[in-house]
Amino acid sequence: MHSSVRKLLRLIFVIALLAVFWLALLPAPEVAKLVSWQDKIEHAVLFALLALLALAAWPERPLAIALGLLLYGAAMEFAQSMTAHRFGDPWDWVADAVGLFVLLPFALARRRRLRG
Repeated sequence: MHSSVRKLLRLIFVIALLAVFWLALLPAPEVAKLVSWQDKIEHAVLFALLALLALAAWPERPLAIALGLLLYGAAMEFAQSMTAHRFGDPWDWVADAVGLFVLLPFALARRRRLRG
């Protein structure tokens, strides 16, 4: 992949991180729930998408990405616990981790193929 595309992906990733964190600190909107654990599915999908974006920008760094996003998720839950209108939920962080770790084996296999 061309280096200018990687730079653009990196910028988009950083903007996404900032936007998600900001949105996570706003009052929670009312959302129609299809299942009681829908919130956890949303966390897993969000973190899988963030990981995919990060892996496109830094394909050689899957473990650093996973660790960084785990810390980011923990920081987000802590920050939410400091607001009057949100609360930090350790199960949300577990859902974040599930979203990451579902992708991690694929990312590691891809890295091995690229190193060939």
